[in-house]
Amino acid sequence: MSPWGEFRWIRWLAFVALLLILAGFGFGYSVRDDPAPPAAGLIDVGFLQDMSVHHEQAVDMATTELTGGADAGVKNLAFDILTTQQNQVGRMQGWLTAWGEPLLPTGGHMAWMGGGHGSHGPVAAMPGMADATELARLRTATPADRDVLFLQLMLRHHQGGAEMLAVGAEHAETGYVRDLARRMSATQSAEGELLTDMLRQRGAPVLPLR
Repeated sequence: MSPWGEFRWIRWLAFVALLLILAGFGFGYSVRDDPAPPAAGLIDVGFLQDMSVHHEQAVDMATTELTGGADAGVKNLAFDILTTQQNQVGRMQGWLTAWGEPLLPTGGHMAWMGGGHGSHGPVAAMPGMADATELARLRTATPADRDVLFLQLMLRHHQGGAEMLAVGAEHAETGYVRDLARRMSATQSAEGELLTDMLRQRGAPVLPLR
């Protein structure tokens, strides 16, 4: 793809992402008249803050694949991930705004998973997240190599978020947060199977979870 073509792709994706954020934000903010939200620091708030951060990296990696990948099937999956997770970010941040809570966590990630609900927190980086070196490799890889690295990083990313989704689905105080976590878990489980199959077809290894 030419630099101008890639620039047009990025502009179009940025426009789509903005629409999805606004749509999700509007839906999330519309629940402001529901029962009182949990106090800051409890599961609902922590889940929404951390999952927003987790989703934003998935959106970033999907955008990178869409603007420079080679395989149409991989790019289609990246588009599905981008549109789904960007809309969910808008929804989660709409709820946080309606509750008067910060959009980002403070004092580390996953502290909300204490109290017997999980084995983490607070931590500096959530499981499955790509580091700066890996993201730079993804952005500079050749199209075919980018396809494979995207699949590897996204599979590990989904695997890393599974425990947070399970805790949110089981222990969130508000029903609509529990429902969202359950839908996310089902979607990412199905995507994980597809990502694994795509890597197998290409003879590429699965990255170990860290």
